[in-house]
Amino acid sequence: MNELPSSSDSGQSTQTGQAPQQAEPAASRPNVQNDNASGLRQALVPVYAGLGLVAALLAAQWWSSQHEIRGLREEVAQRLKTDESLSTETKLIAKTVQDGMKELQAKVNVLEGKQVEAQSQQLALEQLYQELSKNRDDWALAEIEQVLSTASQQLQLAGNVQGAIIALQNADNRLSRSDKPQFIIIRRAIARDLERLKSLPTVDLTGIALRLDSVIGQIDSMPLLSDEKPVVAATQPKVSRHAPKAAEKAAPAKPSRASDWLGDLEDKWNSWSNEMWTEIRQLIRVRNVDVPDALLLSPSQAYYARENLKLRLLNARMALLTRNEPTFRNDLLAAQDAISRYFDTRAKQTQTTQALLRQIQASNVSIEMPTLADSLNAVRNYKAKP
Repeated sequence: MNELPSSSDSGQSTQTGQAPQQAEPAASRPNVQNDNASGLRQALVPVYAGLGLVAALLAAQWWSSQHEIRGLREEVAQRLKTDESLSTETKLIAKTVQDGMKELQAKVNVLEGKQVEAQSQQLALEQLYQELSKNRDDWALAEIEQVLSTASQQLQLAGNVQGAIIALQNADNRLSRSDKPQFIIIRRAIARDLERLKSLPTVDLTGIALRLDSVIGQIDSMPLLSDEKPVVAATQPKVSRHAPKAAEKAAPAKPSRASDWLGDLEDKWNSWSNEMWTEIRQLIRVRNVDVPDALLLSPSQAYYARENLKLRLLNARMALLTRNEPTFRNDLLAAQDAISRYFDTRAKQTQTTQALLRQIQASNVSIEMPTLADSLNAVRNYKAKP
């Protein structure tokens, strides 16, 4: 800002600049002072205008600053409110995240525990697998030995040839999977036992057992000696001695009526006499019984006699299936003896049963069964090697 000149300065200037004019007259000094005052006022007008403008600008600046400050305060307050709400939400989210982290940490701990357990189980399984892989051959040979031992026992006790063949074939297939040259000796022994079993003669055990079942089924229909019912004999009855005479008389033709009447009468008489003779023969019967007690069997004793015979035949069937030939023969002989003692041997059914039993007894069921000693010894010798 322009500073106003002071009176001293103006005086000095007038003294210096107007030194030659000091000789002017004194009457002209008031006019000069008035002119200076008006000039001074004119010079101060722009200054005051500038000061007013500056004041207006300052006022406008102050008002604008206040307005901006007020807006900033409101914005800051709004942002503070927003920040508080965001902070609250952030705290809630942080709490939720913290809870989630705790749950995740618990789950992670559980998973870690399970992982450790799984690792321990895996180690145990690997160790067990290594032990099993080391002893795989020993396990296979032990299993084959057990199978061959069982098949040998069944072969000797029950004559189960087919079961022994299947056991040997399974053992050979098991050894063939290993592809080890050490098993060749065992496979050779198994092959020899297989050839020996396949060369055995076949026995129709099923057919013999079915025949025994058929005999057992016919026991209830076989008549006993103590039965009161007349039994039809197996042989044809003898022709009466009057029958040939009647046939001879009936052959030639009689020309006369008297002879026809006599012939008819004779035929009727012969027919009636034959019927009467047959009835008398059935009413009166003469038997030769070695065991008199067989005729005195009560109904309950007759029932037990049939059941004992069935048990004998069932025992023979069981002995047949177990290849026990002595027991089989003894039971058949006992059954035949019981039939001849208590049953009517003249009846057709009894004779058929006896013939069937004789046919069964003539069957050859005695076959010397081989053993599986070669295969078992080969397996045991291989296992005994160090």
